[in-house]
This record gives sequence, structure tokens and C-alpha cells, in this order.
Amino acid sequence: MRRIGLLSDTHGALSKRIVRFFENVDEIWHAGDIGTEKLADKLTDLKPLRAVYGNIDGYVLRRMYPETLRFFCEDVDVLITHIGGYPGRYEPRIRKMIYSNPPQLFISGHSHILKVMHDKKTHCLHINPGAAGNNGFHHVCTAVRFKIDGKNIKELEVLEFERSEFSDIE
Repeated sequence: MRRIGLLSDTHGALSKRIVRFFENVDEIWHAGDIGTEKLADKLTDLKPLRAVYGNIDGYVLRRMYPETLRFFCEDVDVLITHIGGYPGRYEPRIRKMIYSNPPQLFISGHSHILKVMHDKKTHCLHINPGAAGNNGFHHVCTAVRFKIDGKNIKELEVLEFERSEFSDIE
């Protein structure tokens, strides 16, 4: 069993609340718009990090992380990208991947809107963890944690707090 902490759109800032929320996870997954190499290093210091770059990430982060990441966690086929859409409205590049070889779990960021949806066509679970940073149009910061046990994705929990209550780890 693996305990996963999932976030996106940190834009270079990480709240102490998210660090506490991820205290007991085994690894952190970041769905893009990390923001700075310094933040990527902080996340890596906390837990093993799997990440993709997002549209605001510069050259160095694009060299450190891929645009799309596909891997198995336990027995779950996972696909992560930053700009990917969601069931019924996938980004064209991702739509081809999902329909030709559906993952069991598809994760994307970019929208700053927390979504957890099941794609009935592909039997794929989609998660967008929303925005964890304090930069953007969102008013609520969010992050997600869940467990993967064999083929099962379970015990999904959401952390949310007002952006006005953001306290950076520095």
C-alpha cells in the first residue's frame, strides 16, 4: 500500500498546512506549475517526488520533469500531465492517449479547480487537486491525499483552506 499526497499549481509557494497534511504520505505527486526549483527541492526533501512541468515552469524545471508522466503505482496505471482537461473535455493530445490506452488514474492540474470524476467511457478516475499555492484567481487552496492498495484507489481526503490563511514554509 502507498499513501500519496497530490497537489498542483503551487506557483513557488507551499503552505505549512499542506506540509502537515502530507506528513504521513509515502510520496508526493505534483501535477505541474511548480513555480521554482527551490520549491521542487523542498518537496523532494519532504518525500520522494513525482512531478510534471506546467505552463508557468521555466527551462530548468522543464529539464527536471517531463510534460507527461506515466507509471504504475502498485497495480494502478497512472497518467499525469498539467494541461489535460477532464472526462468529456480532454485536451486533444491527452484524449488520444486516454482513449487508445486508458490509465486507471488520470491526474491533471492547470484549472485551479478541485475535481474528482469518474470517466464512464474509459473506467478511469480523474483527479485535479486544484491549486495549492497562493498565486492565481482561486480563493481556496486545496490538496488531496489517498491510498493505492494493489488495484484499489481509496480513502481520498481533501485539504482546503482560504487563501487568505496561507502560511508559506519559506
